[in-house]
Amino acid sequence: MKNIIEAAYITGADTIHPGFGFLSENAQFAKICEESNIKFIGPTSKVIDLLGNKSNAKEIIRKADLPVIPGSNGSIKGLKEAQELCEKIGYPIMLKAAAGGGGKGIRIVNSKEELEKNYNIVKQEAKSSFGDDEIYIEKYITKPRHIEIQILADEHGNIVHLGERDCSIQRRHQKMIEETPSTIVDDKLRNKMGEVAIKIAKIVGYTSCGTVEFLVDDNQDFYFMEMNTRIQVEHPITEMRTGIDIVKEQIRIAAGEKLKFKQKEIEFRGHSIECRINAENPNNNFMPCPGKITGLNLPGGNGIRIDTAIYEGYNMPPNYDSMLAKIIVHGANRNEAISKMKRALEELVIEGIETNTDFLLKIIKNPNFIRGTFDTSFIEEIKNN
Repeated sequence: MKNIIEAAYITGADTIHPGFGFLSENAQFAKICEESNIKFIGPTSKVIDLLGNKSNAKEIIRKADLPVIPGSNGSIKGLKEAQELCEKIGYPIMLKAAAGGGGKGIRIVNSKEELEKNYNIVKQEAKSSFGDDEIYIEKYITKPRHIEIQILADEHGNIVHLGERDCSIQRRHQKMIEETPSTIVDDKLRNKMGEVAIKIAKIVGYTSCGTVEFLVDDNQDFYFMEMNTRIQVEHPITEMRTGIDIVKEQIRIAAGEKLKFKQKEIEFRGHSIECRINAENPNNNFMPCPGKITGLNLPGGNGIRIDTAIYEGYNMPPNYDSMLAKIIVHGANRNEAISKMKRALEELVIEGIETNTDFLLKIIKNPNFIRGTFDTSFIEEIKNN
């Protein structure tokens, strides 16, 4: 943090965009920017802090009488309290790090015995990953869809949503494939979820872009999970479908400008899918595979977008997230988007290290994926078959 602030002073920069990792949801960094008279492109440090603790965020939403997954009111104070709550709401439940993100500090618990075994493990994971051992409990919803709503909010009280993204294809609670629109979301549900997302943003005084994440069950009832106070890795599919440059809008909002469009003016066109290309071995429990890229061919063509920084000769370090690139496609409809993604993955060549490309192709070709009949357990099911 100190080095970045110093770099801003040296170069005369008066604004910092934190990207979508590391410091993008760090309230302390946002506060340092504010105190240094440097504009942080994102919500205020107060809002980041408010929503950064997932259990506190859920409590705010619950008090507003908006749909929340049943669970603890704030963080759990001890194993005994956890046992009593689990008996009340019933197993299975999820133990989750209050300061969590990226799929870390999460365990599914099916019984009292598993709760006793995992309680301290999750607290330790939370402490080592986020520097905070607070954990909370929520009811585990069987076979849900993970649907998120993208919002934009300026500093003048104007808020819009840019539709949904379906992020149900995930491994170890980390997303692998995202698409928009979702095969289970119709106009009525989209508008309803969008309205709730906007209400949440208004309640906390949100500005910049943000994402409200929900779980949707078989009855199309949806429940608030968390709000990410940054731009998401998967934002390009929303850009492809709406034609709105979300990063540009973040910068405009940070400059004090009003949103240039109203909700009714946002048009949704076609279908978009994103695949995350990771340096990992799906056959070895998605073990990271750092190393040197000795050969590279990136796909291209109509409706194909590649977001990456890799090149032939690039050394993938072991220190950070294993994502190498994102392939984003856009088609007139879902079938066309799937066909484009299939071709793009088949054209992609990354030599020298293991990647998940073949595994992604397997998903794209899977009949249940093609039919749109999947949920968050999809990857575990195809791995075991």
